[in-house]
Amino acid sequence: CTGLTSITIPNSVTSLGDVCFRGCTGLTSITIPNNSVTSLGDECFRGRTGLTSINIPNSVTSLGWGCFSGCTGLTSITIPNSVTSLGDGCFYGCTGLTSITIPNSVTSLGDWCFHDCTGLTSITIPNSVTSLGDYCFSGCTGLTSINIPNSVTSLGYRCFYGCNNLTTISRKHRSCGD
Repeated sequence: CTGLTSITIPNSVTSLGDVCFRGCTGLTSITIPNNSVTSLGDECFRGRTGLTSINIPNSVTSLGWGCFSGCTGLTSITIPNSVTSLGDGCFYGCTGLTSITIPNSVTSLGDWCFHDCTGLTSITIPNSVTSLGDYCFSGCTGLTSINIPNSVTSLGYRCFYGCNNLTTISRKHRSCGD
């Protein structure tokens, strides 16, 4: 389906399965309906380099392993409050990703979650997150500083491996407003 450039998912669809858009190299636009799709499968959008943005509906609760891996055209993404965890390798190799909003509903960032997201210069980790997976931010050469909330009790193996420009890692203390 190399000629497919855009798709609108109907309301009757409740999940997008593993590697469901494999081979759709021309896909640049996708519309996912609100209130019906609850999960995005493993490698669902893997390698869709022409995909520059995506609206994840509030009904989605999980992002599968490698869901957006290799989506080099993706520059920013907002994750809805319904999502509780970011799967392993979720944004692996999204080199164009410069910003991401992680909601307070997320409790963990999976292994290799942001590996090689070289365009990512900053990220805010909410107080709800308790663990950062192995190699979570490895290879994020654009990161210069990061605040880790006190809620994080576990940093995975080589969490910041290869972050050559990372000069400041600080703890973000909870306040009454957090």
